[in-house]
Amino acid sequence: MRDKLLSIGETAQLIGVSIKTLRRWDALGRLKSTRSGASGHRYYLQSEISKFLQDINAIARSWVLAPIAYEPDPEVYCRTRDVFQARLEKFQSQLSRIAPEDTVSLITAVAGEIGNNSFDHNSGNWPDITGIFFSYAMRTRTVVLADRGLGILATLKRVRPQLSNSEDALIVAFTETVSGRYPETRGNGLKFVRSVITENPFTLDFQTGDATLYLKRGSNDVDVKKAHTQVRGCFVIIGFESLI
Repeated sequence: MRDKLLSIGETAQLIGVSIKTLRRWDALGRLKSTRSGASGHRYYLQSEISKFLQDINAIARSWVLAPIAYEPDPEVYCRTRDVFQARLEKFQSQLSRIAPEDTVSLITAVAGEIGNNSFDHNSGNWPDITGIFFSYAMRTRTVVLADRGLGILATLKRVRPQLSNSEDALIVAFTETVSGRYPETRGNGLKFVRSVITENPFTLDFQTGDATLYLKRGSNDVDVKKAHTQVRGCFVIIGFESLI
């Protein structure tokens, strides 16, 4: 079967980056294009795009697992809340081209809640590097967010000092209502995330420390398990369907 070629514009929309970024990645060899005829226009093999999209999750996970902090690619790194909000608006605009209005608003709200929580609860206390990893791919219907912050256990121990592990902290964050005062709001916000995910055709993979949680539509219980690895802060993958 012949591998389909996509234009640079189509590829930029699918991956969620600018055409300028694709040209830079091409020069760096990160995602190589193929030239067509005398025009010299850039095209991308669909198989190569699919392979690259699978790598986005791996890149984010490698970043939160890395023993020494480093800044990710500027296209996926939000050093400040302002940068994150600007990219969240761009994501919302691109998503509106392929998804119904309710899906757009809900997925944007979930991503915004998780991303803003990272800034809210690590402000002035980032262990090594500030900001978050934020990337998305329209083709695979996924959003990836990650931070190298304190993590949910350290956040909730401020008001629940009896918590001793990330598994218990993750359960509390997604099931129990705590005070609405700072810094406890992270837990309350994640209950909003849970309600959106379980009532819509979405999925959520959420890891903090050495605990991981998976939610999908209709999930009645919060399924928390011990992870094989320990991340610094949080690592989240949101999946969505319901396209036009």
